[in-house]
Formats: sequence, C-alpha cells, structure tokens
Amino acid sequence: MVFSSHIFIFYFLALVLGAYYVAPKRGRHLVLTACSYVFYAWWNPWFVFLMLISTAVDFFCGRKIHANKSSKIIRKSWVIVSIIINLGILAFFKYAGFFSQNVSVLAKALGLGEVTLPPIFNEIVLPVGISFYTFQSMSYTIDIYRGHAKPANDFLSFACYVSMFPQLVAGPIVRYGSIAEQIRSRVHSVDNFIYGFTRFNFGFAKKILLANPVGEIADLCFNAGSQSLNTPIAWIGVCSYAFQIYFDFSAYSDMAIGLGRMFGFSFKENFNSPYKSESITEFWKRWHISLSGFLRDYLYIPLGGNRKGTKRTYCNLLIVMLIGGLWHGAQWTFIAWGGIHGIFLVIERLTGPSKYLNNCPRILKIGFTFTVILFSWVFFRAENFERAFFYLKAMIGLSDATPAAIILMSQVMRPIVLLIIPISFVCTFILPNTGQILQRLTIKKVITGLFLLILSLSMMFTQEFNPFLYFQF
Repeated sequence: MVFSSHIFIFYFLALVLGAYYVAPKRGRHLVLTACSYVFYAWWNPWFVFLMLISTAVDFFCGRKIHANKSSKIIRKSWVIVSIIINLGILAFFKYAGFFSQNVSVLAKALGLGEVTLPPIFNEIVLPVGISFYTFQSMSYTIDIYRGHAKPANDFLSFACYVSMFPQLVAGPIVRYGSIAEQIRSRVHSVDNFIYGFTRFNFGFAKKILLANPVGEIADLCFNAGSQSLNTPIAWIGVCSYAFQIYFDFSAYSDMAIGLGRMFGFSFKENFNSPYKSESITEFWKRWHISLSGFLRDYLYIPLGGNRKGTKRTYCNLLIVMLIGGLWHGAQWTFIAWGGIHGIFLVIERLTGPSKYLNNCPRILKIGFTFTVILFSWVFFRAENFERAFFYLKAMIGLSDATPAAIILMSQVMRPIVLLIIPISFVCTFILPNTGQILQRLTIKKVITGLFLLILSLSMMFTQEFNPFLYFQF
C-alpha cells in the first residue's frame, strides 16, 4: 500500500482516523499500532513478525540497559546485543545475496574455483522499509545507553513508535528521544489537524503532478538502447531522475509529516531545498536530514569524527559515505555513489566548502554542485557499472547514437516534457520548499491544498506509473 493510492486515501486513512479519534485516549496507541501493522502487512504479512522481533529485542535491551546504570560493562553488553541482532537481520535480508555473488566472483579471481553458497542466499525477499525501521529501533537502545533517552513506559508505546505507518517504510528516521513526550502525551487540535491535512495535500500533489511525470521521462532515457541515447537525451534523463528522486522522497516526507500532525505527532523536517546547495557539504545538510544526522551521530562521531587528526577525519568521511551508499542498496553502484560524495566531502574539507569556487557567483556554485550530483545520480540509478559508464559516455558526447535516437527524442520531447521540466526547475531552484511555504498557514494555503488534492486525485486515476523509489531501501 502506498500513500498515492485510492486504497490508502479513501479506505485505510479514513478508517484509521475514524477509529483513532473515536477510541478513548488510552486506546489510541493500540489503534495506531494495530493499523500500522496492517499497513505493513499489506506487502507481505510474514514481514510483520520480523518487525515484531526487532521491536521486542530492542525494548528488552533498552530495559536492561536502563536497569543496570551502575555497570557500564553490562549496559554496553546489552547495546552490543541490540546492534548485533538488528544489523544481523538487516545484513541477512538485504545483503546476503550481494555477499553470495561477491564471494563467488572473488573465489574465481583467486583461482579457487566455483564457490556455491546455499540457494537461500539468492532467494531472499527484501522486506519493505527494513533499513528505516531497523535504524530507528536500534537508535533507541543506543540513546538509552548514552543517556539521551529514557525507556518507553510499556511495550505498546514502543511498538507504536517503531511501527508508526506515516514514516514506517521511507522515513524520516525518527529518534525516540525526539518524540518520547509526544508518545506519552500529545495535543490534538483542529489547527494541528488542518496543518497536517494541508501538508499531506501538498506532498501528495508533489508526488502525482511532479515526481511521476519526470520519473517516466527518466525511465525512457535510462532504459534506452546504445543506438538511441545521445547527449541531449542523456542530460534530460539524468535531470529528470534528479527531480524524480527529490520530488518522490520529499513528497513522502511531506505526507509523513502531515499524517503525523493529524495524529498529534510533530516530526522534524527531512529536506531543505537540497539542490540549492553551493557545495556537497551543504547538500548533505539539506538532503535526507534524518539519515545524515543518524550517520553523523551513530557512525562518524563514534569513529572519531574530526577529533583524531586530519587523515583520520578524511578516512572517517569516506567510510561514512561508503556505508551510506551501501545502506541504500546492495550494489557496487550505490557504494560508488557514496564514494563520489565522500571524495567531494574530503576535497571540501581540505579547501573549505566551495573555496575552489570562492570568487564565482552563487549561481555558478549551485550549478557546479548540481552537476556533480547529477553525475553521481547516474551510478545510483544504473543497474550496474556497465550501464552507468555507457550513460556517462552519452552525457559527455561519446555515445554511438544513430538516427534511431530521433525516435527516442520524439518520445522524450513531448509537450508534457516541455512543460514539466521547466516547472521542475522552478520548484527546485526558485520556489521555497513545502515546509517554508506552510510555515504560516493561511486560509488561501488551505484552499490551495484542497485544490491540489482534487487535481492530483483526478490525475492519479489516469497514471499507470506510480512508484515510490525509497520503498526499496
């Protein structure tokens, strides 16, 4: 079940809101938790048990950590148990097949012959959103160990936190400490509900009216054959993909934040106009903010951050970004994407962000940063390195395109494309982001949100292309 579907909007959401607000105050956690498990079970009921196991382990470990304040060794032992079980589950379901393939390749390269691992390694189905809820659940025990959070009052409250459907499968990653008080007691108001409903409408429109159309263009270009892809098409395709992944993911975050408000929760912003960044360093302060903060606090700083010398700092930056790439998917192309960003973070740490463009106008700094991001998105989008390098060759004018490219050009350069690409540029580089637009809610904005909802719903029923990119992570 995705947010941009009639099943979610007309049935699931309506029923959940009705049940939630009809239920007595003490029963609302139960309603929200039960409905969240139904939401997650929509893809595969068996994966509910996996999330339940992770939840139970971290709840138990959190209790043990809190109960042994006087013994650092015992507390650390329970944190390690939590981390090992959580990462073990994540590694098995997300990376076992990747590990299996690479063991075979490495064995052949070393002359060890064919190494065959059990077939189960290649038959594992990736649970939707496992990376998000695993990180979120694991951060709970770490924060209790560090003294940044207190344990949940009861298992139901913690299960509600982990399984909350608005941000369950694609974030933002919400730390327990940031909403612990809201779980214990939160305010439900008409103003909050109207804001949440309007925020959802804006996000829903961003998904249907922007992300889906540019996504279709991106797929046409990235799936083009070697004889059809020329330089203009390649650049249109990668720009379309950049807009798609931003609109798609930020739309989901907008809808998650809006849904959270409708149930009385206040989630932090996850995007802040990232393509307006003047450097890669700034980009990572604006893009997927909850993941950036997680990697900083739970990986970069424990590795030593910038406290152990210059070389160690550069090494830590690269490690964090390589792992960040691997977190997105079990492919070397994702690791390459993370590596590109890591290299530029190191360069900017050496020179200072944008110092190598210090005398340039701001628009050129943004343009250069966006170009670097575009080249990195090629690796993120491509199925493998062969396809990535083929696409990069087309971008720099080294493709072997034939007159067949004219056919693809006619498909790509449809009237809708000529309209949607400029609109995407305006929305990305000129207009404020959704959070800024709705910072002060007015009647006009509420009415605009209703209009966008009606328009988007009418468009939704005409679209066959409706993926959510970050569900796969």
